[in-house]
This record gives sequence, structure tokens and C-alpha cells, in this order.
Amino acid sequence: MANQVWQLSNPIIGIIVVLITFVVFYVVAYLSNRASTSVQDLYATKGGVGPITNGLAMASTYMSLATFLGVTALILRLQVPFVMLWIQFILAIPLITIIYGTSLRRMGAFSPTHFIRLRYGKEASIIAALWMILVSIMYALGQMIGIAVTFETLLGIPYMTGLFVGGILIVGYVTIGGMSGATNNAAIQMVIMALMFIIPLGAIMKAMGGTGWFFPPLLYADMVPAMLDALPTFFDYKFPTKWYFALIPALTIGALGLPHLAMRVYTSSSLRSARSAMIWFALALGLVFSATYAMGFSGVFFEYTTGIPIAPADTDKLTIILNLAYNPEWVTALVIAGAISAGLSTLSGNLLAIGALISQDIVTTLKPDLSNKTKVRLGYLSIALGGLAAVLLAIQPPKFLIVSILWAFGLAGTTNASLIIMGVWWKKANRFGAMCASAIGGIVYVVVSPFVFPKIVVSGHALTDSMGLSGGMLAVPLSFLILIVVSYITNRMPSLMSQQAITETDSLVERIHGWSDINPKRYNSIVGPLIIASIGAIVFVWAMMPWAF
Repeated sequence: MANQVWQLSNPIIGIIVVLITFVVFYVVAYLSNRASTSVQDLYATKGGVGPITNGLAMASTYMSLATFLGVTALILRLQVPFVMLWIQFILAIPLITIIYGTSLRRMGAFSPTHFIRLRYGKEASIIAALWMILVSIMYALGQMIGIAVTFETLLGIPYMTGLFVGGILIVGYVTIGGMSGATNNAAIQMVIMALMFIIPLGAIMKAMGGTGWFFPPLLYADMVPAMLDALPTFFDYKFPTKWYFALIPALTIGALGLPHLAMRVYTSSSLRSARSAMIWFALALGLVFSATYAMGFSGVFFEYTTGIPIAPADTDKLTIILNLAYNPEWVTALVIAGAISAGLSTLSGNLLAIGALISQDIVTTLKPDLSNKTKVRLGYLSIALGGLAAVLLAIQPPKFLIVSILWAFGLAGTTNASLIIMGVWWKKANRFGAMCASAIGGIVYVVVSPFVFPKIVVSGHALTDSMGLSGGMLAVPLSFLILIVVSYITNRMPSLMSQQAITETDSLVERIHGWSDINPKRYNSIVGPLIIASIGAIVFVWAMMPWAF
């Protein structure tokens, strides 16, 4: 088994299962979106999605193909410290809903950059939109790569064939379905993912001798003694404190800026429904995330108790490897269908976000007099172009599947999150601060990543830098600091900030919080921003100091 080729011996089974899932998704997409006649229908489903469907769709969109592939590879490398990384992911949707999701809904903004346009003006929104297009493409890139790799290594289809055929099928169903089709499909995909991940995992754990196989997400404790005998360091928190702290700006705050997550809040039928959806999101996400860690645990258990090493080139396929080793091939085919469903759900959100960014946040901003029919057509075209870009970039993909996804989190936090958070909770945040924070913060983040200038890095630890953790710890607080300082200075320049503009901003901020009157003292204190700026400066300096590994 050491020289095993981890692939279905009869790939026809997997191909049939995958084709059936695509047919189902196309039918759901068409039936869901056939009544769409406006841009709001295309991107926000008329705001009529119930809490259960939306909660499942949120979780499905968030998990991505990496849950089945790249994440388990990270668990093999990080082991128990990965739990801390998972916690940051789970915090995202509740924080979006609490910090600014309801505010977006009150003001009628169906994406973060739409909020930025209304709050700071078109120049700031275009800068933010350009960054978010890059973020969404990088996020989508990981899904396209993963689906092509799945076709290649598990179904025997050449990478390029899988990439283009899969890409065309995906872009087609997302374009046909819009947000309505994507939401209904994502809810279905969430159920498929959960069943096709957790049930086969239970069979794997049972074959390994675990008595808690009937609930894999949590009940693998009886396997722990054997794990400790084989690998005593598995549960050690081997990284320094700084590494764990870096997860907060890079991943938690980063997730707050992801456009495809925030768009989900606006699809809810009401603010109460959006809050209820958060509960269903946390339940579904927590269940599958816990199972994902159990799968990673089982993978390490497999390596160290059987003595069969998993080659570095195969670590992304851990979930499939364990199923091939312990389950019948037809079960593995269903797991592959679940993995592809995970990729499709996230790609749907990414492509819709790209469509909204290009058509609404850039083109419509520059040409506001376009007809509704033209806007809708432009939206469909933008979605297709975003998918095409992801396919073309995936021709020469990064070596490690999940890196491009995690790196995108930090860029979103640097260029988008600070503008939204301060824009909602501080009236004095202005367009000059927003533009400087987004532009400078984003450039710094890109420069210190190992992808553009490999010799200019912060931590010097390859995995930490490539995941965007060190760059996020440096650039995210810098973005907050720049926004606050530049806004504070320019607000004291009458030639730049008219009284009318200040009054309009005060009215907008009051309205998005639900106030019917205007109180100049609300959301206007300098104390909170001063504390945030001070913390940002301290964290920025700490990030520049040598990292101990």
C-alpha cells in the first residue's frame, strides 16, 4: 500500500456521480432564477431567503473545496494548532452579522463595496472593488484548482481537460442561477457535504478501531492514547504566542471583508431572519469543521499507526486516501461528489461577488445611467468573465491548494474590513482616510507576501508567510491606523471637508443604526478610534520584530 496510486480503479463510477450532481444543480439554478428581472434579483434574491436555507448556504459557501482537500493537508502539518485557525473561521459570520451586516441591510447595500460607495464615495469604492476582485479571484482560484485536481488524480481525467470542462460547467450553472440559484444549490450542497464527509468518516474510524465512530466530529477520544504512543507531540501548541495572535487580523478580521459572505446577510427576508440564519450557520459549520479536524486526526493516526507515510504531493488528498483505504469505491465516489459540491458552493459565491464588483461597483459607478436591462446583462457577463479569469489563472496553479484562499483573507481584511468597521461605527471616518487605508494597506500586504517579492517577507517562516498570517498582522492594523489618522487630520481641513458632507455622513450613520433623529455625539467620539489606532501601532511594531520559530 506504500506505493498505492490513490485513485478510483473504476473512475466511471465517480464520473457518473459527478454528472448527476451537476444535472441537479443546473435544474435548481434554472428553476430558482427564471423570474429574475433586476440587478437586486440577480444578487440578492429579492431578500426573500429563509433562515435555515440561508444559514446552510452561508456555511456551504464558507467551507469550500479546501475543507475536503487542502485543510486536511494543513492538519497533517500543523496538527492541534489548527484548531485555533478553525475557531477564527467560525467567528466570521456571527461577527459580520453583529458588526455591520444589519447596517448594510438597513441602507440597502447588498455588498461591502456597495456600502463603501454610499459611505465614502465612488473613488474609495472603486479602489476597494479592485482589491476585492483580486480577493474573489484568488479565492475562486483555489476552488478551480481543487476541482481540476480532483478530476485528474481521482477520476483519471487530465488536469487541463478537467479544468476547462469543470470551469465551463460551473460558470454556466452560476450564471444561469444567479444568487437565488446559488443560495438554493448551496443549501443542498451543504447537506451533501455533511453526509458525504461525516458518514464515511464514521466508517473509517470504526475500521481503525474507534468506538466513537457513530459521531465522528467529537467522539474519537479512545483513539488518543494510541496517537500519543505513536506521536507524543500531536497535541503540543508548538508555535509561539505571536503566531496564534496573527490569526486574528489575518483570518478573523480578514473574513469580515470577504464580499461573498457579507452578501448572504442581504439575501435574508428580514433582520431577524439574518440573525436566525447565523445560528444555523454556526451549527452546520461547527459540525463539519469538527469532522474535518477528526479526519485530519485520523490521517495522522493512519500514518503513525500503520507506518504508511503519505507523500507530500498527496497530502491534499488525505480525505480520499482514507476512504480508498477503508471504504468501498462507491463510497469514495460519493465523497468526491461531496468535495466537488463544496467547491461549487464557494465558487458560486465568489463569481457572484465578482459579478457585483465589476458590474455594480465599477461600471455602474462610472456610468450610473445604464438601463436596468443593461445592468442585468452586464451582471451575467461579469460573472462569466470572473469564472474565465479563475480558469485561466489555474492553468499554472500554486503548489499548495489552500494557500491562495488563506492569503485572500488577509488581503480582504487589509483593504476592506477597516473601511467597513470604522465606517459603520465612527462618523469621522472619511473618504480620504478610506482611500489611503485601502490603497497603502493593500500594497504593503502584497509586497510582504512571498508570492510577488519572495525575499521581502516578515516572519521568514514559509508556511506562516504564504498563509498571509505575518502579512495580515502587519498590514491589517496599519490599515486601521492610516484610516483613523488620515481621517482625523483631513476632517480639520475645511477646504477638504465641507459642513454639508459632514452632515450627510452623520445622517447616514444614524440611519443605518436605526435612529430616526440625529445626535452629533453618537458614534462621534475620538476615544474609541484613538484606542484602536494605539493598538494598531503596537501590533504593527510587534509584527516587524523578529518571529521566533
